[in-house]
Amino acid sequence: MDRGALDAALEHRFPCGGWCPPGRLAEDGAIPLTYPVTEMDHGGYEQRTRRNVLESDGTVVIYFGYLEGGTEYTAQQCRLVGKPHILIDADETPQVRAADLIASFAKAYSVGTLNVAGPRQSKAPGAHAYAYKVIGLLLEAGAASSLEAFR
Repeated sequence: MDRGALDAALEHRFPCGGWCPPGRLAEDGAIPLTYPVTEMDHGGYEQRTRRNVLESDGTVVIYFGYLEGGTEYTAQQCRLVGKPHILIDADETPQVRAADLIASFAKAYSVGTLNVAGPRQSKAPGAHAYAYKVIGLLLEAGAASSLEAFR
């Protein structure tokens, strides 16, 4: 999910970044250097998730049907540290509607840096395409006027 959002931001030349585990660890190997993420000195996926939540103004958690694993952990971290977040079920929410919901959320909570989270591609084969389309729509429509960056 996060790479779909990063790909859309990069294509639109919109500021993006975030944190990744040491070694640029991802399920498919090392995260390519084309992605402007910062490697942490130590920790794993949970520490990366928490840091991205803490260093953003709000989080959109996109899921397919139900929350589980790291996606559920992200929502829990948002609640734990009191950060605004929005849950979007990709199975039920058309991409245009999701972009509208995110724009409204960002405006309502004065979100400058938006963290985009969701399942990994192996758990949800449509994750990259969904996030890529939603973030692309958000940026193309100019609906991201309050946003400064994606994580």
